Amino acid sequence: MGKKHYSEVGYKIFFVLKPLIKKLLRIHVEGSENFPEKGGFIIASNHRSHLDPPVINTVSPFPVMFMAKKELFDNPFIGWFVRGAGTIPVERKKKGTKALIKALELLKEGYVVGIFPEGTRAKPGEFLKPKPGIGLLISKAKVPVVPVKIEGTDKVFPKGAKFPKIGLYPIKVKVGKPIMFDNMENYEEIADKVMEEIKKL
Repeated sequence: MGKKHYSEVGYKIFFVLKPLIKKLLRIHVEGSENFPEKGGFIIASNHRSHLDPPVINTVSPFPVMFMAKKELFDNPFIGWFVRGAGTIPVERKKKGTKALIKALELLKEGYVVGIFPEGTRAKPGEFLKPKPGIGLLISKAKVPVVPVKIEGTDKVFPKGAKFPKIGLYPIKVKVGKPIMFDNMENYEEIADKVMEEIKKL
């Protein structure tokens, strides 16, 4: 892979702390055996809280490079953190073209890319219509897509909250079997199909 896209030291520390993080956040996982044995795949999850990316990274066997709005990189502390985590900046005004190219490059190099098809956080118990751009990424990447459903993060760290309510509510993560979309060309249909698979979990 050459130079790492993320902080190796940061992730090494994070992976050592995984058991503790799972215990503190009361994370329960089903279907972890569905994760591929090597990188080069996409994790697609529903989105309810800012806590979702670290939770998915906690249950994934590989570091996950998420796509996030570029504005997060402008904050000194958050920017430092997301860069170390290997986050891919998305410029919404430019329709995320650079982010798409970067995500495809990382997947080709064997990294794991995390996406939230809904594009933003949904209200508790709700699912938003997925963005067609997610279908474009999946169509171009031609790699397995692992659907993931998260429940409980919106209670632990809801919208508007300054601090997470660690340990008060359990977090459930369900991992589905990898899906391939070799024969589908309609980006919107691909995005819809991914969301349906997430809902089924």
